[in-house]
Amino acid sequence: MVILQILGLVVLWIGVGFSVLGIVGMIRMPDLYCRLHASGKVSTVGLCGLLLGTALLMPSAALKLVALAIFAVLTLPVGTHAIAAAAYRHGVPMNKAI
Repeated sequence: MVILQILGLVVLWIGVGFSVLGIVGMIRMPDLYCRLHASGKVSTVGLCGLLLGTALLMPSAALKLVALAIFAVLTLPVGTHAIAAAAYRHGVPMNKAI
């Protein structure tokens, strides 16, 4: 039981770490497309880390949390791609330094 709690906390902190790195990426990246890449990582990997860590800590809600994580993995990258495609169609410029 204690090992499951430690593992849950480790996975939670991995999710928090990815979220923090994604937020730093949102601040430091030069253009919209790079920022969308950073936000896509936050929404997918960070959220899944938080959900799976919580599933390990709360076994009564584990099925719902795992289902939500699977749904997030399948849908969040599609949303990021749709935003990037719409920005490209509307002529949002890319950074020339890349």
